[in-house]
Amino acid sequence: MSEWNLPDLMDHTVLKPDATRADVLQLCHDALQHGFTVIFIPPCYVDEAVAVVASSVIRVGIPIGFPLGGHTTKTKVTESVEAVARGAQVLDMVINVSRLKSGDHDLVRQDIAEVVCATPSAEHKVILETCYLTQQEKLTACQLVVEAGADYVKTSTGFSAAGATADDVRLLKAAVTGRAKVKASGGIRDWKTALAMLEAGADRIGTSASLKILAEWTASQGG
Repeated sequence: MSEWNLPDLMDHTVLKPDATRADVLQLCHDALQHGFTVIFIPPCYVDEAVAVVASSVIRVGIPIGFPLGGHTTKTKVTESVEAVARGAQVLDMVINVSRLKSGDHDLVRQDIAEVVCATPSAEHKVILETCYLTQQEKLTACQLVVEAGADYVKTSTGFSAAGATADDVRLLKAAVTGRAKVKASGGIRDWKTALAMLEAGADRIGTSASLKILAEWTASQGG
């Protein structure tokens, strides 16, 4: 039997540009039916999603500065404050990749910290977009995330050149040394890949293929 209760570990997600209101509502109902505890939706649907899952333990998540990360800090803070005011409890913000690669580490740290400080009731994950970073930049980013007080480092948005790899998960896990958790996302579309991420040290999996992965996991358990 698996050592993981998979629905508890997956952020059930629909963020594709052509997702409709019906897609978002279906995501909410899927989460209620299958026991996913976190859903991620476009910010414009936060009111509907919060209303649908209000009587459950499901937390609504919203992406911030998505998907490129180059928004101003004020914009990210405004997005975050509005999302939380409307009932979101989890915020996944994209790190300022350009500033990070430019060596502007104080600005990157401040960018994250201001979102964290403005929304203290929320859980905060910071998307590093690892496919754009050198190994040293990944390590630096992890240190900045920890210093800024965020809860997780996250591999990818799923909208760039590549997504999560087990090697990156292991690197991030070692870099945060228990001071933050690790979320793997981007290109995780089957149980085999999700399992590789969990075995590498991922604490959470972000995916739009949650139902497929859950079915494969259930089958692997003999269920």
